[in-house]
Amino acid sequence: MRARGTARHRDRAGASDVGGGARSVRRRRLGALSSFAIFELLAQPLPLKRFFSTIDDLLRGNLTRREDLAAGRIDIPVRTLVVAGVLLGATYGVTMGLFAGLRSENPSFAQLLVTTAKVPLLFLLTLVVTYPSLYVVSAMFDSKLEHAQTLRLLLAAMTANLALLASLGPVMAFFTFCTDSYAFMVVLNVLFFALAGLVGLGFLRRALESVFEAPASQRPPAAASSAAGGEQAGDGVDDRTADRSGDQRPSADEFGWTAGSSAESGANVPSQHEIRRGLPRSPAPQVDPRARAGQRVFTLWIVIYAVVGAQMGWILRPFIGAPDLPFELFRSERDSNFFAAVMKALGTLFQ
Repeated sequence: MRARGTARHRDRAGASDVGGGARSVRRRRLGALSSFAIFELLAQPLPLKRFFSTIDDLLRGNLTRREDLAAGRIDIPVRTLVVAGVLLGATYGVTMGLFAGLRSENPSFAQLLVTTAKVPLLFLLTLVVTYPSLYVVSAMFDSKLEHAQTLRLLLAAMTANLALLASLGPVMAFFTFCTDSYAFMVVLNVLFFALAGLVGLGFLRRALESVFEAPASQRPPAAASSAAGGEQAGDGVDDRTADRSGDQRPSADEFGWTAGSSAESGANVPSQHEIRRGLPRSPAPQVDPRARAGQRVFTLWIVIYAVVGAQMGWILRPFIGAPDLPFELFRSERDSNFFAAVMKALGTLFQ
């Protein structure tokens, strides 16, 4: 009995030693895994650095490559674009509202805080209102982008717009410290918004050209090079006119420039100067129907977004805050519009 109990005790001790060894190995593995996870976390770039890197890649076109857009693929995260737009818009909003907080007459720090939030809100609300119509327009012209990719493209253009606007913030702050003219600040802000809008439109136009680019198999045949055509036509002219005397010049029919053929084929009708000098006829440019569709979509997008954006800015006013008016979150009167207010500010500025 005593020997049997001793054996059981030894078995339990051995089992505990095995269990303790397994637990120690497990602890070492967990420690190694946790150390590796911490190392990976430290090796990752900081969020702020990743944010600026994303903006830089967007402005350089690395996130909207031609081949990706031609395939209808845009892989920019919507959340990243929204956060970037809010931060960039708020950056410019601070400098825009700085005039209200630093002016000598009736300063308003509440206007400074409200304008900081209103600038990104202006762009986001305009996109929310116009996105359904913008998507329908692009779909009617057989865009390669689905609704999610269309939203990403519009957000990317908005972010590029706000990036330039935020970069003009120091200039706006500089003029805020230099003048007390409310009309001048209104005109200057409108000028900066227009300049940033042109940059955003340029970004959007380049992207739409890639989106509506026809595949190589569907493109119209390229015309012969002008150099080769000119050389061949020039040789023909020399052969035909070598034995001519006096001022006799080749006729239009000798080069195939007949009125009937030009009207039927749609080719460019040469001028009298080209006929007299025996210049070859330049081939008529062939416009890709897909490219024409992209231009129409771009034009319609401009009209819709610009009109809604201008009126949205008028609804969300004030952004700068008139010195002779008390602070209000929104102006209640609706008897005017954005364009009339800009013309009024220009008239006051040049009086």
